[in-house]
Amino acid sequence: MGAARRAPSVEARIRRLCLSLPGVTERLSHGSPAFFAPKQFLQLWPEGHHDDGFAHMWCAAPIGAQDTLVANDSLRFFRPPYVGGRGWIGVRLDVPISDNALAGLIEDAYCAIAPSRLTRIFDAEHGRRSRGVN
Repeated sequence: MGAARRAPSVEARIRRLCLSLPGVTERLSHGSPAFFAPKQFLQLWPEGHHDDGFAHMWCAAPIGAQDTLVANDSLRFFRPPYVGGRGWIGVRLDVPISDNALAGLIEDAYCAIAPSRLTRIFDAEHGRRSRGVN
């Protein structure tokens, strides 16, 4: 019998989803993985940030999404420090999250920040109509 396959970590899942998007690069920001298109749209805190003690990510979000997500599921979503005032959302990663939910959050973050030349490529690859952002 072969060795059992271990499920990829949430960090690996986030990295795979982010890097599958057009024009995305990864580099460290404040000592943690961050994703850019070409501006930053997601920060991953696999060990937590300062003293919060839980893995999470901060990501850009469409206008109004932060209030809705936090109001509907405050156990998973929160207003992160520094970038929360710009509408970004914090997402706890110490509770299970499906690939579909994770992909949706990442794609929304990407589309909120990426320039229109990249979102047009994304839309064409995913059969979506351009949003005309940035």
